[in-house]
Amino acid sequence: MKKLSLTLILVVAFATGSASAGAQNKELSRWQQRARSITITRDDWGIAHVAGRTDADAVFGMIYAQAEDDFNRVETNYLNSMGRLAEAEGEPAVWRDLRMKLFIDPDNLKKQYEASPTWLKDLMNAWADGLNFYLFKHPQTKPRVIKHFEPWMALSFTEGSIGGDIETISLEQLQAFYEKGQAAVVSTVEQDTLTEPTGSNGIAISPSNTIGHHALLLINPHTSFFFRSELQMTSDDGLNAYGAATWGQFFIYQGFNEHAGWMHTSSAVDAIDSYLETIVKKGDRYYYKYEGEERPVITSAIKVPYKSAKGMAEKTFTVYRTHHGPIVSATKDNKWVAIRMMQDPVKALTQSYTRTKAKNYEEFKRTMELHTNSSNNTIFADSSGNIAYFHGNFIPRRNTKFDWTKPVDGSDPETEWHGLLSVDESPLLLNPSSGWLYNSNNYPWSAAGPSSPKKSDYPVYVDSGVESPRGLHAIRVLENKKDFTIDSLIAAAYDSYLPWFEKTIPALISAWNRMPSSDASKAKMTDQIAILRAWDLRWSVASIPTSLAVFWGEDIQRKVAGDARRASMSVPDYVASKASAEQLLQSLTSASDKLKTDFGTWKTPWGDINRFQRLTDDIVHPFTDAGPSIPVGFTSGNWGSLASFGARSYKGSKKIYGTSGNSFVAVVEFGKTVRARAVTAGGESGNPKSRHFNDQAKRYSTGNLREVYFYPSQLKDHSERRYHPGS
Repeated sequence: MKKLSLTLILVVAFATGSASAGAQNKELSRWQQRARSITITRDDWGIAHVAGRTDADAVFGMIYAQAEDDFNRVETNYLNSMGRLAEAEGEPAVWRDLRMKLFIDPDNLKKQYEASPTWLKDLMNAWADGLNFYLFKHPQTKPRVIKHFEPWMALSFTEGSIGGDIETISLEQLQAFYEKGQAAVVSTVEQDTLTEPTGSNGIAISPSNTIGHHALLLINPHTSFFFRSELQMTSDDGLNAYGAATWGQFFIYQGFNEHAGWMHTSSAVDAIDSYLETIVKKGDRYYYKYEGEERPVITSAIKVPYKSAKGMAEKTFTVYRTHHGPIVSATKDNKWVAIRMMQDPVKALTQSYTRTKAKNYEEFKRTMELHTNSSNNTIFADSSGNIAYFHGNFIPRRNTKFDWTKPVDGSDPETEWHGLLSVDESPLLLNPSSGWLYNSNNYPWSAAGPSSPKKSDYPVYVDSGVESPRGLHAIRVLENKKDFTIDSLIAAAYDSYLPWFEKTIPALISAWNRMPSSDASKAKMTDQIAILRAWDLRWSVASIPTSLAVFWGEDIQRKVAGDARRASMSVPDYVASKASAEQLLQSLTSASDKLKTDFGTWKTPWGDINRFQRLTDDIVHPFTDAGPSIPVGFTSGNWGSLASFGARSYKGSKKIYGTSGNSFVAVVEFGKTVRARAVTAGGESGNPKSRHFNDQAKRYSTGNLREVYFYPSQLKDHSERRYHPGS
C-alpha cells in the first residue's frame, strides 16, 4: 500500500504542469515501459554500459545515464546551442545568445524534425524522453532553464565539436553592429601566442607496422576537461559503440565499435565564408547590390530573454540577412558582412549517428558523403586492416581567382558556391605505404610522411593550416617504426620530447657562449645554462630544466611573437635564427627570477608547478594553491607535447592548473575481437561526493590507461551496479 501511495504522489506531482494530467500520465507510462527494456551497467570506474532492444532504447538509456552523471553540463550545452544562456547567466550572455539565434530558429527546427525520417524521429523522441524521465525521477535536480526537453532540440546541437562553426563569429563585432550600427574598433593588441592550441591528436597504424598485424587507432581529443562523457551504447539492432559522447548528445562522437573506429581533429579547412554586402537605404528599407540589381535585405526581429535582478527581462533586435546568410558585422567603409556556413542539422545528426554503426571503410565513407562534419578532419581504422585520413568534411567548390581567406564581394555572382567537393576530391588517404597516418590539427601535407597528399593537387582553399611542433613530434615517433603494439602506441602518445626547444635552446646556449667572460650576467646564468645544456628536451614531473625552459619559452615568445608574425616565420624558427642574444638572455634571467619569486628557487621540479586539480564540478573551476592537486609531467601543446596539458595560474596562484588538452584518451586494436585501453580526465561523475569524481586523476596524470570493458564477458567481473533507468 505504501508503494502504491508513493507512486500516486509522484504521478500527481508530475501532473501539476501546464499539460493535462491525462497526457502527462500517458507520457509517464511510455517512459516507464521503455525503461523496463533498457539495462544500464556501471563498471568499477562508474562508466555506463547501456543495452536496449532497439537503438531508440539505447539512446533513452545513454542520455538518462549522462543526466545522472552531470545534468548541469547536459543542460548548459543546450542552453548554448539554442541561444538561451542569458536566461541562466544574465545580460552578459545576451550577445552570445543573439549570435546563436541568428542561425538557430526553433520554428525551423520543429519543421525539420517533423520532416525527418521515422528512424531519426524515433531517436530524437527517445532522447527527449530519457531526459524528461530523469528530471521526473530526480526532483532534487533543478534545471536552470530547460524544465522539459522537446525532440526537435536535438537538432540544435548535432556535430559534437567544442567551439562550433558559429563560435568563430566575433561577439565584439556583432555587438558593435547591432548595438551601434557600426564597425567594431579593432584591438591593436597582438594575439597571445601562448594560448593553448585547440584540437586533438589522431593516429592510425596499419597492420604491416604492428606486431599483432592488426590496425591500431589513437583517440586523443584535446578539449576543455570534462567536456564529454565516456560510455557504451548497444542494441539488438546492431549498435555497439564505445567512446566519448559530448554531454547531451545521443551518439558517440569519438570512439569505436567492434569493427571500426573514428577520431576527429579540428581542421583548418575553409568551410565558412564572409561576404561584403553593398547596402543602399531607400526610405525605411535596406537593399543590397547583387549582379547589377538591388535586392531587399531580409529583416526580422529576434527576442533574447535574460535573467535580471528583477526577474526575466528581454531585448529585441532587428536583424538582417542576405541570401548569403545573416549580417554579423560591418566594415569601416560601410559594407555589411554576411556569413555563410554549413546549416543542415538533419543531415548532420544523421551523419553523426550512422557513422557509429559503420562496420568498414566503405560504410564509413558513405556517411562522409553527407558532408556535415564541417570543422573536422577524421582518422579511421577498421578490423579489415584499413586505415584512412579524411579531410574536413564540408568544402564548398569555389572560384580560385578569389582569396577566400578574406571577405569576398557579395555583389559578384562569381563568389557563389558551386556545390561541394566530394570526399575523393578532398585530401584523402587510404592505407598509405608508410603504414601510418596522423593529424594534430596541422595541415594534411605531412599526414603520412612521404605518402602524404600533395598540396599542389588541391585548390588552395582546402586548407589554411601550417605544420606545428606537435605535428613534427608525431612524425618523429611514427616514422621508421614497424613493431607497434597497444602499449607502444600509448608510449608514443605520451612521448616526452619537446620539439619547440630543439633549435631554440641551442640558440640560447650559443648566445651565452658568445658573451664576454667579463660580463657579470654571464656568471649569473652559468648554472642555468649548464642544466639546459645537459637537458634531453624531455618533460617529467622531476625535471628542473623543463620548468626553466617553459618559463623561458613563455617569456621569449611574448617578446618576439609579433616580429615573427611580421617576418612570416614560426616563433621557434624566429627565436632560433633572428632573436637577438640580448633578448634570449634577458628572457632566461626573467624566467629564473620568476621561478625564484614564485617557488623560492629556480631549481623547481616541473611537477611542483604543473598541476591537475578537481575540487568542484563548476564549469569555471575555482583553482587554489590551498587545495589538493597532483603533479602532471606533460606540458602545453605549444612546446610540441603530444600529450597536451594547457595550464596557467588563477587568481594569484603560483602553481599552474590545467583546464584543457588531453581529456579522453583511448588506444584501440582491431582484430578478431576489439581490445582497448582508455582514461578520462578526473573521472566519469560530476558529483564531488561520488568515488568516480576523481578516481582516474592519477591515471590521467601519468598516462596509465585502464582496460576498457567492451564485451559482456569483460564487464561481468567489473560491474558495480546493474539497473533499469528510474529504478
